[in-house]
Amino acid sequence: MSVSKFAVAALAMSVSFTALGAGAHGDGHGATAGKPGKVSDVSRTINVEMYDNYYEPESIEVKPGETLRFVVSNKGSLVHEFNIGTPDTHEAHQEEMMMMVEHGVIQGGKLNHEMMDMDHSMMNGGMGNGQSMKHDDPNSVLLEPGKSQEIVWTFTGKGNIEFACNVPGHYQAGMYGDVNFK
Repeated sequence: MSVSKFAVAALAMSVSFTALGAGAHGDGHGATAGKPGKVSDVSRTINVEMYDNYYEPESIEVKPGETLRFVVSNKGSLVHEFNIGTPDTHEAHQEEMMMMVEHGVIQGGKLNHEMMDMDHSMMNGGMGNGQSMKHDDPNSVLLEPGKSQEIVWTFTGKGNIEFACNVPGHYQAGMYGDVNFK
């Protein structure tokens, strides 16, 4: 196994063990993509509309160190995610999102909020350790149709960063966009 494949496998394993815990769903997702920003540091606001399998805008330009407010609205008929991260973090996160579908948290056009808060450790295939399936990452929102939410994010440096929907099949259908550094 090459070093890069080993690193991806290690990341995926660490994500699968920690990512769905209370407050830990995705701790580290986006860590290389930046960090949660402070509202007082916001330089501009970008309105992002999510449709069924695409975003408007399809890409954004940022400066290293810039803090942006994203106002994200789901204009589609399905549950969608706006998640800032690297291609590797999106790939690992897709496994978690699949588990959310398999456990009935994501149900097409709606979220089962009761299931999101439930302890899944005792369920067949559950995550163990009293973990829940909350989706509360600072770099991500998961929205039902017609809902909106904000993210304040600081892009700490240049890199291969994108925003994506990791609901099963959505990324593969083209629901991702590039973050381009000026």
